[in-house]
Amino acid sequence: MNKTAYSDHESDLIENRNKEPIAIIGMGCRFPGKADSPEAFWQLLRNGVNAVTDIPSSRWDLERYYDPNPAPGKFYIRSAAFLQPDEIEQFDAEFFRMASREAASLDPQQRLLLEVSWEALEHAGVAPTSLAGSQTGVFVGIHWDDYSAERFYMVNPNDLNAYPTLSNLRSLSAGRIAYVLDLHGPTLQVDTACSSALVSVHLACQSLYDRECNLAIAGGVSLLLSPKLTVGFCQMKVLAKDGRCKTFSDSVDGFVQGEGCGMVILKRLSDAINDRDPILATIRSSVVNHDGYSLTLTTPASAAQEAMLQQAVENAQIEPKQVQYVETHGTGTPLGDPIEVKALAKILGQERQEPLVMGSLKTNMGHLGAAAGVAGLIKTVLALQNDQIPPNLHFDKPNRRIPWRKLPVTVATELMPWSEDEPKLAGVSCFGMSGTNAHVIVEAAPKLPQVELATEEIEPRYHLLTLSAKSEKALNAIAQRYLTFLDKTEDSLANICYTAAVGRSHFAHRLAIVADSREEIVHQLEAFVKGEMDPRASLSLVIAQP
Repeated sequence: MNKTAYSDHESDLIENRNKEPIAIIGMGCRFPGKADSPEAFWQLLRNGVNAVTDIPSSRWDLERYYDPNPAPGKFYIRSAAFLQPDEIEQFDAEFFRMASREAASLDPQQRLLLEVSWEALEHAGVAPTSLAGSQTGVFVGIHWDDYSAERFYMVNPNDLNAYPTLSNLRSLSAGRIAYVLDLHGPTLQVDTACSSALVSVHLACQSLYDRECNLAIAGGVSLLLSPKLTVGFCQMKVLAKDGRCKTFSDSVDGFVQGEGCGMVILKRLSDAINDRDPILATIRSSVVNHDGYSLTLTTPASAAQEAMLQQAVENAQIEPKQVQYVETHGTGTPLGDPIEVKALAKILGQERQEPLVMGSLKTNMGHLGAAAGVAGLIKTVLALQNDQIPPNLHFDKPNRRIPWRKLPVTVATELMPWSEDEPKLAGVSCFGMSGTNAHVIVEAAPKLPQVELATEEIEPRYHLLTLSAKSEKALNAIAQRYLTFLDKTEDSLANICYTAAVGRSHFAHRLAIVADSREEIVHQLEAFVKGEMDPRASLSLVIAQP
């Protein structure tokens, strides 16, 4: 068959399709160290917190599994980075219109995905219920299914019914989000092992470019529910014995396990601007490739990493030296770290005047499995927003296998100011044990002209804050979260009240507060949380008509 000859016009369309950046307009997360929001996550990062803890007895029986020597059926580590028990065990099934019997058998990874996707949409100022019937895509990275292995494959077939059968299919992790929100765009689960979440972000960007969807929910999740994976990793001797991921250090001896969930909301930049969405950062390009045949199935390949980085900067239409920071895969393994650093130096180190700064989230909370890539992306967006690069922990003596003096790279060992030089660009890498690699180039949010308003429109005399939930307890919790938010944010009260009214879905239990200042809203919220209803607030329960 002859090759197709494209017209100049068609060629231009193909070339220009990938030039428009993708806007990140919302983020949601549940990460170790009680990092249950982007704001809490940033505080953990900037303060250099190590979220790795001893394995709690509520999770695994250390007396049964621990052995300082990697004996069969045992693991030699005593720590990992876990979510809080209530973040996994508690779930509001009624909120998602789910039968309690179905929720009881549902993989906790799917429960987290529902919750964090909802929170990410609200973070973007998009009311989740407003998306019903829309061309919104869902792209979910999920790798491990130990919950299914324990609760489905190992039970007596006589005990099985429809709920556990459907609730443990990984493909339903994305499909369930689309079902609950009534979304009609591309919906798929992605498994490339450790790079699953970042590959999901890449596929979401491609779907937006192709106009298969107009909004995309992308990310990943990974939970450590069974000790068997840890036993297997210890037999492979790839876990750090001291529970510290010492990326770039000379004492590297393996990675640390972690768990979490992260989701981002994506939109074409032109649409985000037209819709006046909050633009947190933009994705200039994303690339996915594979190592091909290398030393072993799981051994990283420098040639593939170099090719990926080169393609990423070309697609972004930037010079390699313009990338100022890279959130590395950085597992802290003797073989992986030198390969990654040398590849970065070879491609991004060209003609640099300032060294390329590197860091790895894994030093804070270990390897989050399928969620690692989106966690690194969220970290990078937060760093761009705050003009600071968080410290890379446990970096004592530089790895002797890396020729540091010959390479234009450095490691962020403390909280660093990020130069305001434009464009402010960063890379995010994630390499899958499957051999599938992903890299995303992220740019700080564009400085857009502000709409000029008449003086009387800038700050109205009175503000109306409207909150709602599906139960009294949930309404009280939302009020408490708004108190915390108001204490930390510098956003205008007008924007906060507008987003609460338009950017959140409305439910039966409702609270309305009229006030003339931030202090007055805080006062009334505090009274409501304490059960001391302020007469200036309005509390109502909307009864649905039969």
